[in-house]
Amino acid sequence: MSLPASARELDAGELELIELVRAVIDATTDAGPGQDGVHTMGAAVRASDGRTFTGVNLYHFTGGPCAELVALGAARAHGATAITHIVAVGNHGRGPIAPCGRDRQVLLDYHPGIRVLLPTGEGLRSVAIEDLVPLAMLWSIDGGAQTA
Repeated sequence: MSLPASARELDAGELELIELVRAVIDATTDAGPGQDGVHTMGAAVRASDGRTFTGVNLYHFTGGPCAELVALGAARAHGATAITHIVAVGNHGRGPIAPCGRDRQVLLDYHPGIRVLLPTGEGLRSVAIEDLVPLAMLWSIDGGAQTA
């Protein structure tokens, strides 16, 4: 499968975002390798003003929040409304991991144009969210669901 046109190699700022969240998840992991834990994924976002925010997942059998959504919430709680980048990193050295379908839809709905840092067959890449949600429907409070 070929990469979308928006895919590009990571720049220095994107690599820094990965290292930031790697440090966060390494510091907050609560289970050993091969064991389930409550906090096993971290995420970091960069706002358009350059500030960064992090979050960790809260695993729960009912579907607790993913780290990406926690990081987005932390950013908003600190007044960041325009988010330009996001990355999720697994604990125990698993590295960047692509967002799940629910997170992709949330990112598209609330932050169209955001760059997602994720692994590909050609290494880590930065990809526009629009390319990760084919045939997407955009949703908003005011307009409901509309073709992307």
